[in-house]
Amino acid sequence: MSIGSWLEERTGWRSNVGAALDTKIAGGPSFAHVFGAVLGSILVIQAVTGILLAMSYSPSVSAAWASVAYIEDQVALGWFIRGMHLYGSSAMVIVAGLYLLQSAVWGGYKKPRELVWILQVVILGVLMLFPLTGHGLPWDQQGYWATKVELGITASAPGGAYIVQLAQGGNDMGNLTLTRLYAIHALLLPALVLILWLVRRALIRHHGLTPKWNAPDTAVGYFPDQAFRDAIAIALAVAALIAYTVYQGGAPLAAPADSTVPFDARPEWFIRPLFQLRKYAGPLEHLAALGAPVVVGGFLIGLPFVDRSPDRSPRRRPLVMAALALGGVVVLALVGLSFRDDANDEDLAKRVAWSEKRAAQARSLALANGVPPTGGTAVFSTAPHWQARVIWQKACASCHEGDDRKGPLITVGYGSRAWIRGFLTDPSGDAYFGRTKLAKTDKAMKAVEQTGAELDALVEMVYAQSGAKDVDAKKVEIGVGLFDSVCSDCHEREAGKDSDPGPNLFGMGSLAHRASLIANPAAPTMYGAHNEMPAFAADTTESDRAAIATWLAWMQTATARDVEALGEP
Repeated sequence: MSIGSWLEERTGWRSNVGAALDTKIAGGPSFAHVFGAVLGSILVIQAVTGILLAMSYSPSVSAAWASVAYIEDQVALGWFIRGMHLYGSSAMVIVAGLYLLQSAVWGGYKKPRELVWILQVVILGVLMLFPLTGHGLPWDQQGYWATKVELGITASAPGGAYIVQLAQGGNDMGNLTLTRLYAIHALLLPALVLILWLVRRALIRHHGLTPKWNAPDTAVGYFPDQAFRDAIAIALAVAALIAYTVYQGGAPLAAPADSTVPFDARPEWFIRPLFQLRKYAGPLEHLAALGAPVVVGGFLIGLPFVDRSPDRSPRRRPLVMAALALGGVVVLALVGLSFRDDANDEDLAKRVAWSEKRAAQARSLALANGVPPTGGTAVFSTAPHWQARVIWQKACASCHEGDDRKGPLITVGYGSRAWIRGFLTDPSGDAYFGRTKLAKTDKAMKAVEQTGAELDALVEMVYAQSGAKDVDAKKVEIGVGLFDSVCSDCHEREAGKDSDPGPNLFGMGSLAHRASLIANPAAPTMYGAHNEMPAFAADTTESDRAAIATWLAWMQTATARDVEALGEP
């Protein structure tokens, strides 16, 4: 006995397959009947890609973003698999929507197919929940803030506060929120769709597919004509999905979720009508956002009980056709207006560009350095000089950056030969000490009179104090002589000697000197009684000061592009 016969005897698979292939298609084969097969193929793709993603995904706040970044940038074809899954979720909503529209036009909700229609409406609603629950799973800025907005709208509905608390697992979004989203997305919704699909399939086999209202009164078997059309439609749909995924370069991934950094989150495209409608509803925005789906859903489910005429011709159902047409126009118009408003918002474009830049930085750091166990946002701490730049932005930037600064401008090239030359020739210039109180007194340093080779020698002598390895020893020797003759009245150059009115230049520019300056700029070897900079010895650790000193040393040879590549701390 063959394996096929053995299985047939025990399972009846040949009989079942034969019965399925012999299913009668009322009105004959048509490309209008392919929507169910195409939707089924997309659901299979969603299941397969979802399982592949689940093998590398970790549903926890500390690991979710890192695991998705790992899928995108390190798993073989991970970007493609995730892209297929993301865009496949939109594809299944589109196909299910077209399928429902076709059924409505053909009168598929009429007796005896009322339950088939209602199940089709419910399935579309459940399919919409897939992207809504899935976009929060990467725990990036887009998903986090979009989910927060959606939960905020839900909270305004009757009983919404309880639903939100149940979804969040507490008073705010966190680990339980992500775990529950994952459970709903990966377990509950697939099981629900499968059950609804099987029930609807059984009803279709009982009643048959809805034929076109003017189709001939004939019935043809599913195989081969309709099967061939289904195969063509499936191939085209899958090819389009693959092409779009490749064109987009996979799915986007925003920066790690950060509740302290605002983000212009946008909902899924099919929620855009509600998003736009809220702008026009004023104080009733929550009512509009919640009421519109109830009205639309109620209309669709109630359609079989309102339009009881047995006639399925669209011409004899003008009110239903008009309602569907009007609804479609309103939805498309709101979607278009939403995207148009975003496209015309210059401030939004700037914020989006900043967010995309931050996302790219996070991805780059994750790939190069990994993500610390503390969570996605910690990836930024792996950037070069992160500790120093965080402290700098908090304590130093207001005085040394921008037009409102009070002290010398500290930017790329600080402490380099060019910077020293500029300082010696114009110490009270705006980029140096021109904004300090000292610059307006007779104690202010005057520009040196040396030029040419002598100025080069003085620059080299000061530059050499940093311990740089690329100094010109002959120039330094000449510079020392010039210093002793023209600068020694105000400055010292031997270690430990107090200096007045200018600082001791010994070791100036070195890591140790810069760290000491940050700790106590009023020390006798620094700026003494003429100092205007606050001391940071009590507010920073030795490690903090060393980090800032190292960063300033890096700035000496950095370019604007190097600094830009670091991103924001």
